[in-house]
Amino acid sequence: MTDDQVPTGPGTQTRRALLAGAGAVGAAVLLTACGDDSGDEPATPATGGPAATSGGSGAAAIARTGDIPVGGGQVYAAQGVVITQPTAGQFKGFDPICTHQGCPVSNVDGGTINCTCHNSKFAIADGAVKEGPATKPLAAKELKIDGDQISLA
Repeated sequence: MTDDQVPTGPGTQTRRALLAGAGAVGAAVLLTACGDDSGDEPATPATGGPAATSGGSGAAAIARTGDIPVGGGQVYAAQGVVITQPTAGQFKGFDPICTHQGCPVSNVDGGTINCTCHNSKFAIADGAVKEGPATKPLAAKELKIDGDQISLA
């Protein structure tokens, strides 16, 4: 007997129907997870509150200057940027994707931007490789500082 010939009724289902139902549930969960939260503003990692918008330009601020520690930084994966402050008042932006095998970088600690997939480390000042296996630096991203607000340029 094939799947199509198996009787159905209370307590019985074909494997095809069962798999189709499971696939539909999986798709619904996936679509819900990827849904549009257009009413919600992104949160900044340091404050957990809504991201502010910079005055007049309309561009959403990713962080406040006070959120970025001197000699450190923050990863803003959802906004596609790592923001660092190598020296007081100097802010730098970098792509948050490791140049080794495309893993997202995970944190900024000890003066480096770190990818925990394979332990590559990048300089907070210029994105240069400090420790491999990566061999290429992180790509720079232009930032706009407006008062205490940081956004992508």
